[in-house]
Amino acid sequence: MVNFRKYISGVTVLAAGFLFAQSTVSTVLYSQNYDNKAGVNLPSPIAAVEKAILSPKELVDISVNTMMTDPVLKNATWGFVVYDPKTKKIISSYNENTPLVPASTTKLLTTETAMSMLGENYRWMTQLEYSGEIDENGTLNGNLYIVGSGDPSLGTNKAGAWSYKDIVSDFAGGMAREGIKKVNGDIVIQTALFKGNISALPENVVWLENNNYYLPVGTTKEINPANEKLIVKKSMNPAADKKFFYVSPYVNKMVYAEKYDGNGTLTTKLPDAPAFLANSFRASLVKSGVAVTGKVTPKMTDASPEVRKMISAYKSPTLGDIIYYTNQRSDNSLAEALLKTVGYFQMGDQTSESGRIVVNNHLKDIAFDVEGLNYMDGSGLSRSNKVTPISQVKYLSSLMDEKFYKTYFNSLPIGGQSGTLKGMFVGEGNGQVFAKTGTLNKVKTLAGYLKTNSGRTLVFSLMVNNYAGSVGQVKSKMETILKPTLDL
Repeated sequence: MVNFRKYISGVTVLAAGFLFAQSTVSTVLYSQNYDNKAGVNLPSPIAAVEKAILSPKELVDISVNTMMTDPVLKNATWGFVVYDPKTKKIISSYNENTPLVPASTTKLLTTETAMSMLGENYRWMTQLEYSGEIDENGTLNGNLYIVGSGDPSLGTNKAGAWSYKDIVSDFAGGMAREGIKKVNGDIVIQTALFKGNISALPENVVWLENNNYYLPVGTTKEINPANEKLIVKKSMNPAADKKFFYVSPYVNKMVYAEKYDGNGTLTTKLPDAPAFLANSFRASLVKSGVAVTGKVTPKMTDASPEVRKMISAYKSPTLGDIIYYTNQRSDNSLAEALLKTVGYFQMGDQTSESGRIVVNNHLKDIAFDVEGLNYMDGSGLSRSNKVTPISQVKYLSSLMDEKFYKTYFNSLPIGGQSGTLKGMFVGEGNGQVFAKTGTLNKVKTLAGYLKTNSGRTLVFSLMVNNYAGSVGQVKSKMETILKPTLDL
């Protein structure tokens, strides 16, 4: 930290002289026309003098020191570091080695692991195939197969993904090209990647994020009541007898959930994308006059697979596109899906547990500073996630040499311009801050890169836990801390 005593008296004297000179001039130039004008926004004389005689680094340190006594942050646990990736030296810091809840900046680790292991051009394939033979009347005496690969964007329109309707239309076009007018068989769903949708939620899961209520895939059965409170009620609407709700521990509002198991435990799951696609496809075929005698049936594994021919194949957006969407919008479901995907490719098991093992091993392999690290989920919803500011900046610095760095960098929201940073740095810093945001109840974080006014690229991490006041107030304080770094 900067020692104020070395220069504070000098600043005071200069500022006083500057103020005296300003008051003398204003006496001469005074006009009654200004009496009726609302507060003319003039720069602070003291700030102008400080900027003239202090180095940019000293101004950054002063900003950090000032925030230590600010009412919003003085009782918070927070850490900050700005780092020069070229010199590999810390420029300014506060509590840089303190493990803190990173919230959605956790997605930086998840998305980078996926990009490193799969490549930015990786795509998921969903194929329509058939077995058997097509006779002269266009009757397929065999089965249709929908073969999935765990596409997390399937049918969602996210990142440019097709809707279910678009995919069904494409599959139907493939059927027409093959001359299939009737299916004398089943529509078989084959997605061996999926081993069940229900799993335990991360420890200390957070229910409120960005003012949206969120229940990730899983069950509250293993949630510790000492940490979280859950109240579940049936809907009072008779038309919604089968609908159940949970109440956020932080805001007294009921939110729809898919299934309630009783005993205070709530379970939910994502829609089964392959099954939804297969049933939509069957309904579309029948409606268009293509009869299907069989039913939609899952077949996870097949010891003696039939010989099949591909009719059509749908490719997902690239992994780079999906990561762009994930980081720009802080999409929790995509982040958790990426976690399971890397788990499958490394361990053959598409579960969150396998994904966590893979991400942790990857971080160790690339020399991530694991001191204080606790990686619990892919999205950052768990309060049990922990990371230090210094490990975040060194990690982000190391990625600047990776071949996928440009795609990764471009996935980050831009201050004042895009994604979850569009509302911050609207004035000073606009277009110069490239970072992932994180927001939980009483947690606000920001980590990424910034372009200084002199053209330098610096890396920073700023994490605030247990602050006082509103989210808007803490965001304003974060801007105050970071803005002097633009002059470095």
